[in-house]
Amino acid sequence: MTVEAPPAPAAAVPYGLLMPATVHFDDLDALGLMHNSRYPLLVERAWAAFWERHGVRFDGDWAAAGDACNAVKELRITYEAPVARAGAYAVHLWLERLGRTGLTYGFRVCSPDGTVTYARGSRVLVRLDAETLRPTPWTESFRAVARELLPPAV
Repeated sequence: MTVEAPPAPAAAVPYGLLMPATVHFDDLDALGLMHNSRYPLLVERAWAAFWERHGVRFDGDWAAAGDACNAVKELRITYEAPVARAGAYAVHLWLERLGRTGLTYGFRVCSPDGTVTYARGSRVLVRLDAETLRPTPWTESFRAVARELLPPAV
């Protein structure tokens, strides 16, 4: 049995964060290309790893989830180049908008150094109250971490 080494830290990007990602053999379709449904999965895993570093984690308890109690309102993705092999990649993450109860984040599935883009898109999330499932404001601690991912003002 071989143990896979953790991915090396990703290179710097001008804004947001570049998170290491691994494409596995079973992410590829019959043609040897990464299946279109796997791109959002890589992005989701990158976001989960980012937020877990900051103590935001969902373990199935909606009442205790806090800011992790949220729902996807919209997902847009454009595929620019095929991922044609398993191995090391990265996901570039940033916030496009941070509202009172929602946010929009941008992403790119890219090469480990961020120079080649395979897919890009955005996702809108809405924070939910665990009891009513109605929109509720993000906590200030969540907002403070999220602001780190906003691009510099133009």
